[in-house]
Amino acid sequence: MSNVRTCLSQKSNILHSVSPDDSVKDALQKMRDNRVRAILVIEGGELVGIVSQGDCAIKVLLPGKQAGDTLIRSVMTANPITVSEAHELDHCMAIMASRNIRHLPVARAGKVVGVISIGDIVKNIIEQQGDQIKFLETYIRGHGAS
Repeated sequence: MSNVRTCLSQKSNILHSVSPDDSVKDALQKMRDNRVRAILVIEGGELVGIVSQGDCAIKVLLPGKQAGDTLIRSVMTANPITVSEAHELDHCMAIMASRNIRHLPVARAGKVVGVISIGDIVKNIIEQQGDQIKFLETYIRGHGAS
């Protein structure tokens, strides 16, 4: 399986973020506009949290709060776990499964450089399986098996 660095190299390097003092409505609009399901929470250049569409739905909409009046700091996951670019994707998948999360910020020297999602990992697995199938087909044809 590939590592985080390889996975990030196949993605846009744009980081989408909000401040803890932004409203949930602001975060949801950024998620919608950038077609992402989670967004980093950055304060003073440091990662302080992450917030997902699910966080917004469960912690704001279900209780009947107003998205425009609710601050990100009240719904974000504070101090999220991060991974490095050297981590293998299967390690990341294990973290996501054990913690029931779908997004992991990626840090280099204490600074966030990207985010990987469970979708990114699944895409990588599918690509690898396709490559393995092509290799096996070529191997079988090359050895006269029919």
